[in-house]
Amino acid sequence: MQAGISTACLYPMLLEDSFSQLINLNFRCFEVFLNTCSEFGEPYLKRLRRMADNSGSRIRSLHPFTSGYENFLLFSDYERRYRDGLEFYKHYFHACNLLGADLLVLHGKRSDKPGISDREFFERYSRLYDLGRTFEVTVAQENVNLYRSDDPEFIKKMKVACGKNCAFVLDVKQAVRGGTDPFLLCEAMGEQLAHVHINDNNAVSDCLLPGFGSMDFPRLIRQLRRQKFNGNLIIEVYRKSFGKLNELVTAKQVVESLL
Repeated sequence: MQAGISTACLYPMLLEDSFSQLINLNFRCFEVFLNTCSEFGEPYLKRLRRMADNSGSRIRSLHPFTSGYENFLLFSDYERRYRDGLEFYKHYFHACNLLGADLLVLHGKRSDKPGISDREFFERYSRLYDLGRTFEVTVAQENVNLYRSDDPEFIKKMKVACGKNCAFVLDVKQAVRGGTDPFLLCEAMGEQLAHVHINDNNAVSDCLLPGFGSMDFPRLIRQLRRQKFNGNLIIEVYRKSFGKLNELVTAKQVVESLL
């Protein structure tokens, strides 16, 4: 396990500027959050890759800016849009290849919208997962509040339906926001948990930097080890979740002290 950070922590700062700032804060493990179509450009992505290589950093994962539209693009009952959505997501897989990332974060299907059944969702996810593997990228389903993935029972059903051809991202704040026990979600994901968005919380806020709330992180680390987790712990919060940039360094030290 390695402590890292998402460029989304400094949003809406331009991606290349947030990446540079975080490198200067001595982060070396990253999730990159693409924010718009122009950031698919090869010269731009190669520039980010050079920034990573020159600093001895590694971009481990990529988060799509279309996550909020995946219910519409990929998991609605309009089949043609799903096929077009698969073609569009090739841009993300290609971006992963250019950046050196091997994991793409998926939000998936909302629970408060009508549309396809769970069985159809699993079939479509499997096709997207298989497409990602042709680019040597793993598509990992994140637990997200108001999405089907916020339910541990849904995660268990997904594992049964997809077998070994599925992977998961645990996001602590998303579980807390939805009133779901993050430890139960973690347990449901089991050994197919590939990635963690780590953050803290307390009675007042569901999204704080690690070490700034009351989350039982030693318990989480023990559980991750029992599940043979070998991914990364990526700090992911909102810019409003902290004040000065040096608080990010403190959070990194908190996470590293757990490993």
